[in-house]
Amino acid sequence: MDLGLDGRKALVAGAGRGIGKAIALELAREGVDVALVSRTREEVEAAAREVAAETGRRAEPLVFDVTSREQVDAGVAEAADRLGGLHILVNSAALPGGSPAAIGPIDTVVDEVLLLDFNTKYVGALRCARAAIPFMKEAGWGRIINISGGNARMAGNLSGGARNVSLVHMTKTLSNQLGRYGITVNCIHPGMTRTERTPGMLAQRAAAEGLAPGELERQDFAPGAPGGNAICRMVDASEVGFLTAYLASEKAWAVTGEVIAAGGGSGTAVYY
Repeated sequence: MDLGLDGRKALVAGAGRGIGKAIALELAREGVDVALVSRTREEVEAAAREVAAETGRRAEPLVFDVTSREQVDAGVAEAADRLGGLHILVNSAALPGGSPAAIGPIDTVVDEVLLLDFNTKYVGALRCARAAIPFMKEAGWGRIINISGGNARMAGNLSGGARNVSLVHMTKTLSNQLGRYGITVNCIHPGMTRTERTPGMLAQRAAAEGLAPGELERQDFAPGAPGGNAICRMVDASEVGFLTAYLASEKAWAVTGEVIAAGGGSGTAVYY
């Protein structure tokens, strides 16, 4: 299927590694020139080289912090200048979500850590969208895709779940504001996803439980296992990239203001 993306220009925030990097790679495979953003220069420059070498598309590394409006405004403008426009924004920047200082229980939450979490993922995405929208309006075509997370649909994480829900609300609000300009806005909920960090994380858990990493993963995703999913395996970051490419495409005009899970059918709740 031709997604109609050849020659489009994209900025992917949080693209130095993991899901963001996989998304940048998949967009480039579809003919998109990509600006990859991270706070870490060495990491994002390596990611950009990899994307360019594998796809032959332009891949520009940019270093800025999404918690700074000044850096975001300047960085998005630089991306549009380097690429010759901007049609697609993917908001994938986030802090790791495992610290009790952010997730709770409530008596362990540190306000400053919680606020930094929201400032990075929610307000950071808002800053990037605000800076990118004028370029999309000028082009008369745009796609904003917010990478949220499956814990938006589960109680228990006072930071990760709440920050992800906030992205859902922003997605719907911006879709209503921007549809008249030819811009769609959608949200993806990844679940447990295989990235570069997965082998190390599995090895650490497996050692603590006296298991081989492969056996631990098989147990985690066995049929009916708590926290598993319907397809009985971990979703790969590239599969989140496939979905992102579709939502960014000419084929997805009818989809806006929506949330699509890419967690392999995790959970048993019914959403309608």
